Amino acid sequence: MAVEACYIPKTLEEALEIRKETGARPLAGGTDMMVQTARGTGIAPVFPYPVMVISNLRELKGIHRDEDGTVVIGALCTPSEIASSPLVPYHVAAAASRMGAVALRNCATIGGNIGNASPKGDLPQPLILLDAEVELSSPDGVRTVLLDDFIKGSKKTDLHDDEIITAVRIPEVRATHLFYHKVGTRRANAISKLSLSCLALVEDGVVRDFRASTGAAGPKVRRSRDAENIIIGLRLEEIPDNIGRFTDAWNAIISPHAMPEWRRAGTRRMLTYFLEKLSSGAEPGIIV
Repeated sequence: MAVEACYIPKTLEEALEIRKETGARPLAGGTDMMVQTARGTGIAPVFPYPVMVISNLRELKGIHRDEDGTVVIGALCTPSEIASSPLVPYHVAAAASRMGAVALRNCATIGGNIGNASPKGDLPQPLILLDAEVELSSPDGVRTVLLDDFIKGSKKTDLHDDEIITAVRIPEVRATHLFYHKVGTRRANAISKLSLSCLALVEDGVVRDFRASTGAAGPKVRRSRDAENIIIGLRLEEIPDNIGRFTDAWNAIISPHAMPEWRRAGTRRMLTYFLEKLSSGAEPGIIV
């Protein structure tokens, strides 16, 4: 591996100073950066910028729950750690468990998956569904940004030149019915072709909350609050008469590029399936 300069800080404080002074890019799992700089089979990649190896920083590891119910995931947590943690919400754990092969799940990081800002990234999709926030640290302090605002588009984020992603914060979300599905070319080690997360909170036969997010269907993960509001407030028996109106509203957020009709049709089928299960009185829990 060839690199312009390589730094290995021992603490987060040191890493932040290096980042500010040199602009070095953080490198942890490297599963995205190695691919982006690859030059061919058997040829070492070349990084045309300074790199800072942060995989040993203990401050960025671990998963815990705050007193208000917020789940905090350190930026260096791997998909394997996330998938196996009882603290992590269902959708995020499900997405983590389906990321690539076992080797990748053991070395990739949630911070890297977010920072790469790929429309096909597995973790941003359920995180945006849950209104997760990303914690960004610099020598001047910490700021927290809604992940949906942090990711601006394909490979574009709101990360400042002196910042490092240090954690992801997931607020507590009440739900009675959960759904997650990923479409890939094979069951393992597959890049997402389309993914969808849904949740609903049903109380006394009324939908009190409804959310859906789709990945790999545009330049970034998408939600439609306007479409969600069509379902929120309905009684379960009223859902079937509104599915068409809901899916029509959802179509508007699917990108007109990259097989839009296939993605619209696939997303529409998954959304319809979840809503039909909901309206039929499915027992609370995971819809499969």
